[in-house]
Amino acid sequence: MSETILIVDDEQDVVDLLVYNLQKAGYKTVTARDGRSALQKARDEFPSLVILDLMLPQLDGTEVCKQLKADPKTAGIPIIMLTAKSEEVDRVVGLELGADDYVTKPFSPREIALRIKRILGRSRGTAPAEVLKFGELVVDTAKHEAALKGKPMELTATEFKLLAMLMERRGRVQTRDRLLTDVWGYEGDVDTRTVDTHVRRLREKLGKVADYIETVRGVGYRFTDTE
Repeated sequence: MSETILIVDDEQDVVDLLVYNLQKAGYKTVTARDGRSALQKARDEFPSLVILDLMLPQLDGTEVCKQLKADPKTAGIPIIMLTAKSEEVDRVVGLELGADDYVTKPFSPREIALRIKRILGRSRGTAPAEVLKFGELVVDTAKHEAALKGKPMELTATEFKLLAMLMERRGRVQTRDRLLTDVWGYEGDVDTRTVDTHVRRLREKLGKVADYIETVRGVGYRFTDTE
């Protein structure tokens, strides 16, 4: 396994715990202790994934996430945020900025490793190799590219997987729990607001065709089958 994980946290014991367990799992690791050095290392090392603490010196985690997602060179790097239970507002902001997942402290190193495996698995493209078309929207799952009106869409790995899955199941209602399992790989009691946050951000990127994704009140979402 050649994936490199960038670990960003100002608590040395947290960094040491993650480095030990992730290297044991076969990953390469690089570390940063503050927001500015995290940005620099992300651009220099181009890691496969970033584990990002929210509370950081110099630049906080939400600002680091915002800058990474705004830079085309680093926008596609998945991000897992580390948050305290009291930082719910910051966690939601981070998801809205493009983070792929979050883990609350204290955490299980095994849980972190499992989430990394799931995210990297879907980033490599586990969807069927085909081109999905609907109106002015085209999604090429083999090339991991999406275009609207002929213009490339800048989607995170999670947004791409979510859009492709909804399009593949066009006309069928997908519950939030089903999407959590199939897109995020979760089973059990997980906050369904994660789905709502990503759907809202995806709709913003779809602009005038945001209505392609319909809300089925109290159930979940459905990609329309009528242009």
